[in-house]
Amino acid sequence: MLLPKRVKYRKVQRGRMKGTSHRGNKVNYGDYGLMAVEPAWITSNQIEAARIAMTRCIKRGGQVWIKIFPDKPITEKPAETRMGSGKGSPEYWVAVVKPGRVMFEIAGVDRELAEEAMRLAANKLPIKCKFVSKEETGGEQE
Repeated sequence: MLLPKRVKYRKVQRGRMKGTSHRGNKVNYGDYGLMAVEPAWITSNQIEAARIAMTRCIKRGGQVWIKIFPDKPITEKPAETRMGSGKGSPEYWVAVVKPGRVMFEIAGVDRELAEEAMRLAANKLPIKCKFVSKEETGGEQE
């Protein structure tokens, strides 16, 4: 599971997921990518589940890149606790994903296998995703 080694602040405010992603919206490392269509918080467990689904599908051939990192702590208060008495303790970590963000990339496999791997990964995520290629997004060309 992904989580930061250390953070500047133990608890952060919730924030908003307004607008589209201006960074990380191109396929740079691999040949194909999985792009978010909706905004969401993606937990570290969901990222790991998607990664496992992809690597199992390509039978450890090719290469997979994870381009999102869960660096936002989400706090929860214990069950049956009265209102007030401060903010809860950090329970899990999320990555804030906006529409247009390329979350995963894959290389070294043919298009059909890449599409199937990305489909399996997208099923593990709580948002709508679309399959994109390097040519479609205009990523860095070698």
